[in-house]
Amino acid sequence: MDLSNLKPADGSVKNKKRIGRGEGSGRGGTATKGHKGAQSRSGYKRKIGFEGGQMPLYRRVPKFGFKNINRVEYKGINIGLIQKLVDDKKVKAINQEILIENNLVGKNDLVKILGHGELKAKLEVTAHAFSKSAKEAIEAQGGTAIKI
Repeated sequence: MDLSNLKPADGSVKNKKRIGRGEGSGRGGTATKGHKGAQSRSGYKRKIGFEGGQMPLYRRVPKFGFKNINRVEYKGINIGLIQKLVDDKKVKAINQEILIENNLVGKNDLVKILGHGELKAKLEVTAHAFSKSAKEAIEAQGGTAIKI
């Protein structure tokens, strides 16, 4: 036995059906599409989610909830993270540009300073919003919380 006389196992390879090649082929006429109806026509495309006439899943499942179009989404930054920035990068003030440089927020994000963690440095923090505890923690150290 060698590469020249290899062949697939018997019955493992079938010839594909050649449809629409005349009546003599046995698959001419309607070309296995049946008579009339959308599926027999050219250009037929089944609707996404169509389940053969059964009520489709997207219509069977009930709707709930809503999306508030007036919601304002803030990116939260904890004061513990700000303290880490002060320790590592020796920054004197926190603003949007410094947060962007350190990949903490994107350029279009709204920033909210949150109160988790401990702040030991006196800082001038500029952000779009502050939680009550964060503002108290910044001011307790002698810093200022400036709202944009």
